[in-house]
Amino acid sequence: MWFKNLAIYRLTEPFTLTPTELEEKLDELRFKPCSPIEEFSYGWSSPLGRGSDQLIHQANGFMMLCATKEEKVLPASVINEMTADKITEKEDQEARKLSKKERTELKDQIIFELLPRAFSFSKKTFAYIDSKGGWLIVDAASAKKAEELISFLRKNLGSLPLVPVSTKEKPVSRMTQWLIKNDAPADVLIEDECELRAPEEAGGIIRCKRQDLAAPEIKNHLDTGKQVIKLAISWSDRLSFIVDENLSIKRLKFLDLIQDQVADTETDSAEEQFDVDFTIMSQELSAFLPRLLELFGGENTN
Repeated sequence: MWFKNLAIYRLTEPFTLTPTELEEKLDELRFKPCSPIEEFSYGWSSPLGRGSDQLIHQANGFMMLCATKEEKVLPASVINEMTADKITEKEDQEARKLSKKERTELKDQIIFELLPRAFSFSKKTFAYIDSKGGWLIVDAASAKKAEELISFLRKNLGSLPLVPVSTKEKPVSRMTQWLIKNDAPADVLIEDECELRAPEEAGGIIRCKRQDLAAPEIKNHLDTGKQVIKLAISWSDRLSFIVDENLSIKRLKFLDLIQDQVADTETDSAEEQFDVDFTIMSQELSAFLPRLLELFGGENTN
């Protein structure tokens, strides 16, 4: 359950639904497995897993939700080969070339015939709403995956006024200056990984891992105008992560100070452990997010 990525969104209007009201809304689009003729299915499932029907897990004002997406696996090579065989067979029978529309219809027919026999796999996407702080946080490594959950939630609720969080100063500028001047804030430790990009269109990209970022070779790249678009940092000995140019957080880790707090809490069930983990994680992030914005000049509210 511990989030590994943070796609951060600002609620632009107060979120007023209670956990019970939100549960009732989500129940309208509860996840159902794919039918034999469906390519995919998307819906809400319990954050607690298969042993629970509860769609919202609430702790200290934070509301956790989980979307499940099931997709059928149809290898493109199989579809293309069967389509090509079918096209050849039909063209030989009718002694003519099929139109593009007819070829597409044949391909769709083959997909329809294969779907009931296809394997399927499912993936879960977790998110939580902090109505007091005004945040929606999605554990997603890509904007596409986060927007998929948000679009589905909007469909469910009718509206959901929010925007991706942004700051007054561009993260690229501030992170670049941290490396050039070696003057990161006291609570920020620059680690050993970054990605540099030349500012011109289609500019070169340098990826560094297990590298001293204060080394002369890194400074040489910065002196030629390359900018930091991803940077590995740790914050206050509590969190480590990669922050990118869009203020997305990747490879988030909760460090020993937090893990020790979890270990010191005794629980009697998986549900109680989930509740402890979620409470500690959400409280930690509620302290971290305002500081993250401060590091880049404060939140842009325009």
